[in-house]
Amino acid sequence: MKNILVIGGSKGIGAEIVKAQLEHHNVINISRSNPTISASNFTHYTCDILTDELPDIESIDALVYCPGSINLKPISRLKIEDFKNDYEINVIGAVKAIQKYLPVLKNGNNPNIVLFSTVATKLGMPFHASISAAKSAIEGLVKSLAAELAPTVRVNAIAPTITNTDLASKLLRNDKMIENITERHPLKKFLEPKEVADMADFLISDKSRSVSGQIFTLDCGIVSLKL
Repeated sequence: MKNILVIGGSKGIGAEIVKAQLEHHNVINISRSNPTISASNFTHYTCDILTDELPDIESIDALVYCPGSINLKPISRLKIEDFKNDYEINVIGAVKAIQKYLPVLKNGNNPNIVLFSTVATKLGMPFHASISAAKSAIEGLVKSLAAELAPTVRVNAIAPTITNTDLASKLLRNDKMIENITERHPLKKFLEPKEVADMADFLISDKSRSVSGQIFTLDCGIVSLKL
């Protein structure tokens, strides 16, 4: 069994990743809120990634950083603080976790890091200036760290389209909005958290030993296809 560290595994995509990994591995979760998951191979630390000191962990084989934000406003309404806050939760939090746990991670079994981007870095969409800027930084971080940490630690990211989580609830709050979003995607669907967790499972596993420095776009066709 491997030791999988998930940052932000109490809700949404993070919770699905935790559930999937518990089937075969030990999972350590760090999040501000308490998860509903309970298992003998599950350890939880209540912690704010940005303000609290992170706990010491003796053994880690994979680090998955899930915290993110969906702060959609016209540029005229976005404040500098919005950009700073989005950058801190998406980028600074990830850097803090990586710097803390990298010495332990380097000693792991097929050690790897999984971060999260968004389709908005590749597909220009209105009102995404702040989150797109922050997630573009994540993609640059992935490329740089993958080169710096090779061949010891693999680093990849997942860039999902809209996913059915509490974070995206404002975008899916009624049938008309759900229909519009569904129709925008060539595959006529958007993502469920388990689909993203399945990609994370692949990147964590030994099946992806030759994969590093990649951004995996889970887009239901919206970035690459025009029908």
